[in-house]
Amino acid sequence: MTVLDTLAKQANRLATDVQTSLKRARVEGERRLLQRQHRTALEELGERAYELVRAGTLPEEPIASEVAEVESKLMEIEAKVAEIDSLRSEEEEAQAADEDPSRTAFPMVDGTAAESTPGPGWEAAERFFKQGS
Repeated sequence: MTVLDTLAKQANRLATDVQTSLKRARVEGERRLLQRQHRTALEELGERAYELVRAGTLPEEPIASEVAEVESKLMEIEAKVAEIDSLRSEEEEAQAADEDPSRTAFPMVDGTAAESTPGPGWEAAERFFKQGS
């Protein structure tokens, strides 16, 4: 067998492996997409079932514990939202009392009046340009 035949066989084997890998990756991606769609459908089903139980259309008996857990978590979420709102309003009140709005908008300005004389950089520049005249 010649070197070219050996190289051709290896190239064919490599091409086959790449095609198999690409196909496997494509199928794996499709599987993940289907799993996400399935989870979304289950979530929507759960939300709809919860709405129907709350509306009295579905009996609560078979899923009463799950409904109670959902309501418990909703109450916890509402409590955290209220806590965040109270903290936010306390922080905002403290900031309003301590801070000038112009300092918030322009934090780089310290509030003191600007110097009337140019800084040391200007003096060096003036000396440089006077020498070249």
